[in-house]
Amino acid sequence: METTKVRGTRVRLTALGLGAAPAGNLYQAMTDEDAHATFEAAWAAGIRYFDTAPHYGLGLSERRLGAFLRTRPRDELVVSTKVGRLLVPSPETAHRKDPDIFEVPAATRRVWDFSRDGVLRSLEASLERTGLDRVDVVYLHDPDEHWEQAAHEALPALVELRDQGVVGAVGAGMNQSAMLTRFVRETDVDVVMCAGRFTLLEQAALADLLPAAAERGVAVVAAAAYNSGILAHDAPPSDATYDYAPAAAELLDRARRIAAVCAEHGVTLPQAALAYVRTHPAVVSTVVGLATPEQARQAGERAAVRVPAELWRALADAGLLPEAAVPAR
Repeated sequence: METTKVRGTRVRLTALGLGAAPAGNLYQAMTDEDAHATFEAAWAAGIRYFDTAPHYGLGLSERRLGAFLRTRPRDELVVSTKVGRLLVPSPETAHRKDPDIFEVPAATRRVWDFSRDGVLRSLEASLERTGLDRVDVVYLHDPDEHWEQAAHEALPALVELRDQGVVGAVGAGMNQSAMLTRFVRETDVDVVMCAGRFTLLEQAALADLLPAAAERGVAVVAAAAYNSGILAHDAPPSDATYDYAPAAAELLDRARRIAAVCAEHGVTLPQAALAYVRTHPAVVSTVVGLATPEQARQAGERAAVRVPAELWRALADAGLLPEAAVPAR
């Protein structure tokens, strides 16, 4: 699979990356064996970039991913994790379910911490959970309400680790583009992960993040290209989700109309969704959450499909893609 180097670093990312939130029992439980089989299928499809976080299943995703990656040549893969949420033991709630969207016991609780000490403790704990000797990319995770501490304590700590060669690249991962743009313009990030804000359904990042990243040479990893599910099916079902909640009727109708235009051009909606986010030159990789071996195989096949450039113009002509969002040829 094609790889792209994150400028100024030794990190190379495959065009398609595996998002390991499902391995943290996102929405529903899976077995260790199912998680391993999914990672195996992703590897067989050529994926060599794997993304996780302590937040995903209260560390379960990191443990499962690490167990798999330890069986593979370390220099052939890239793994990223995140900092900002420390996992603190909570024996008094261990009998309950995690209050977030992961089907795991609440034996620990998440505590926001973007201090220097918090970053170092979080990364050390991630290395312990994964059993890896290092991680290649570290993102600040959802610092929406923590700009001051994240920008002035957490990120400088990560930059120091990068400059010492402890990690390969540093950045931030968020579900918004505005603050990511601030990180790109005001700090020394190498890469940012933008989830759901540059997709076939919405292109908010085109107005701020993507131009800034292109100008400053910062790599963008596009996550949630399916907007958490609504673009993942050839024909979006009535119970499709958008941003991890039931999709509104208007969005569902629009997704179905996009799917119809895609079909006229000989491609499926998921194929077009993956292709669209790759059209911007600042995007170096697309991370997709994969929950089954079949999803991993499908993602590899979908990413390899050549989507005709005429599709984007047809979507704009149908009023389904803003004129400013039509990729330049």
